[in-house]
Amino acid sequence: MKTILAAACLTLSCAVHAKDTAEQPEPQDMVVEIYRIAPGKHREFLEAIARFDEVNRLAGLPPRQLYVHQEGASWDFMLIQPARTPDDKRAALDAAWDKLKLPSGPDYFFSFRSMIAEHTDTFVGGPTSAAAYLARAKPKDPE
Repeated sequence: MKTILAAACLTLSCAVHAKDTAEQPEPQDMVVEIYRIAPGKHREFLEAIARFDEVNRLAGLPPRQLYVHQEGASWDFMLIQPARTPDDKRAALDAAWDKLKLPSGPDYFFSFRSMIAEHTDTFVGGPTSAAAYLARAKPKDPE
């Protein structure tokens, strides 16, 4: 009985794994932004991000994924968003930015950077799984 149960679990696990890897979309180029905010600027930073997300909404783009620090490392907020604006959304994004009268060029830099003590940007591909990523690799040479 234990052998039959173990075989059934293994078969189910393989079927679920095959389904999971087959149904995953191609990883997207994303940017992960990690911010440590200047003292007293946390609310102002989040209000700015909310305005940027409203620009995205008006342009037909999704909001950034926001993660808020709870404990551990010294960062405050992490944002994850597509690394590039789709060509067919650029004009709409520019129009929405102008409609909300948000600063651009050096004024954007000075305004946004006044809230930030430190930040990093990392470009990634995902989301994916280890199995899906390995499935895209060349077969390993036999030894």
